[in-house]
Amino acid sequence: MRRVIALAFLICAAPLWAQQTQKLSAKWEELTGPDFIQAIHQAQGVCVLPFGILEKHGAHLPIGTDLINVRYAVEHAVEQEYAVIFPAYYFGQIAEARQQPGTVSYSRDLQLSLLQATTDEMSRNGCKKIVIVNGHGGNLSFLPYFAQTQLDKPHDYVVYVYWWSRSSAKGGPEVTDKLDMHAGQSETSNTMVSRPDLVHLDRANQESGADLHRQNLPPGVYTGIWWYARFPNHYSGNGALATKELGEYDMKAWEDGIANVIKAVKADQTSLELQNEFYKDAEHPLDTKQ
Repeated sequence: MRRVIALAFLICAAPLWAQQTQKLSAKWEELTGPDFIQAIHQAQGVCVLPFGILEKHGAHLPIGTDLINVRYAVEHAVEQEYAVIFPAYYFGQIAEARQQPGTVSYSRDLQLSLLQATTDEMSRNGCKKIVIVNGHGGNLSFLPYFAQTQLDKPHDYVVYVYWWSRSSAKGGPEVTDKLDMHAGQSETSNTMVSRPDLVHLDRANQESGADLHRQNLPPGVYTGIWWYARFPNHYSGNGALATKELGEYDMKAWEDGIANVIKAVKADQTSLELQNEFYKDAEHPLDTKQ
């Protein structure tokens, strides 16, 4: 009888034991409510928002390439330095590709409003340090501007924006693609690592990724049509030059960069303090020491 009771106790206790020793997922959407609380504490309030886009990537890469690659890099980075990962986010700036199939382009007002509402909700759920990891070149102006607008009114959290570029990597396989700006050698190589099943290398030369130079304006003059003027196929470079070795090198460097950022953000005790100081000073600018 004692053996039966003991066995019954072990059977009942096993799920609790498994729950206590189970490794927490880093993905927001996979966590239960109680696990989410534990995850936020374990992450020290640091949450990562991988920011992709939906746009054409030549004839050989998936529309969600930026989203797929940035998620892959972040998911591997948090294995080194734990943080909570927000679900797939692709509501960014891609007006220059609206003529291409599959592009989802939101208005500027909606982009800013939705991102603000998202970071506000993340903060309400305990994310007091939000790292936006950008995976799309078209966001290079949008995201720093968004971060700057956090000074418009008080927030109890800090937004950090991180963009990894290959220029920051040292060594590794040589990039021979002279353009390599969009769906070219590097991006195609990266996708050969993140989702090799979605790469159609045999189609890389079906369209031209050459620069057509259809504008002739002085240096320093900007127009929104510049990308279309140069690359109407929404393809820049030569994806056929891609190699898995280049992709493995780049993705590892990207993952390491993200992990280092998460670690630095966890240690950062200055940004929110200065942000709060700024909010206070901004209420009475005439009292600011000159």
